[in-house]
Amino acid sequence: MPRIAFLHGNKRDGDAGAVVGIKEGLRQAGFVDGQNVTFDYRWAENDFSRLPALAAELVALRPAVIVVGGGSAAAVAAKSATSTIPIVLAFGSDPVELGLATSLERPGGNITGVIFPGQYAAERVRLLTTMAPQVRTIGYLRTGPAHSNAVTEQQTANVDAAARALGRQLVPFKVDSRAEIDAAMTAIVDRKIGALDIAAHPFFDDDATIAGLAVRTLRAKLPAIFIQEAFPNAGGLMSYGESYAEGFRHAGQYVARILKSEKPAVMPFDQTTKVELIINRATARALGLAIPESLAARATQVIG
Repeated sequence: MPRIAFLHGNKRDGDAGAVVGIKEGLRQAGFVDGQNVTFDYRWAENDFSRLPALAAELVALRPAVIVVGGGSAAAVAAKSATSTIPIVLAFGSDPVELGLATSLERPGGNITGVIFPGQYAAERVRLLTTMAPQVRTIGYLRTGPAHSNAVTEQQTANVDAAARALGRQLVPFKVDSRAEIDAAMTAIVDRKIGALDIAAHPFFDDDATIAGLAVRTLRAKLPAIFIQEAFPNAGGLMSYGESYAEGFRHAGQYVARILKSEKPAVMPFDQTTKVELIINRATARALGLAIPESLAARATQVIG
């Protein structure tokens, strides 16, 4: 029975949709966990320093394929652990810029997969200002030096440029721990910053962090946006970004193709194009905001 290894930088409860999506993609190709494939999981629990050791553990199990999610650090760790076992990525970075592939069209090595393009960071700022046009300053909660790389810095620059183009001031807050998140949220309230954009990063993706940010932004009467739909589901105002479940379903289909003897070196990277806008109506009311017709028409779902 082929063994599929799964490496993720997040907590197990932080990206459960990833596992569901992969298994759905596999099932559509005739592969069912426990029947004709089996899974081994390793989760870094947001401690990205553990990723190299976890990747080495999975390689030692000699899986047929390694699936990687949860950011560029996990992808780099998997690539460093093996140059022969096929690796399927599902993440938001450019694998060519990271040195993981020769090109998106013809990767040339043992890595292929699905990219979440990540071009929606600036659009989240525009959506936030459309929902709360009175806001002049926008806090930007992002990771600090321990969890950041060139992708983080580029995303920050894109968000800052979008804010300036809209006549708003972006105020970044760099955090690498739960204590620093707490301190940043306190500073955001004390400085009377008008709204909050939470960066797309695995560090923020676990359920407890998302729920905590949703509660704190609602309590502070702070319009906020995040990439994950779990945020408005937990009481945050809105989310906008690629569908993780859809992206990982495509990744599952890539795994199935490799199990059927296709080679990652000649499998072009796919780019997920399904984007979802989720708005929490009850939270908007609590914040004294009316959902503009333009956003209501674009929304994938309005809840509450």
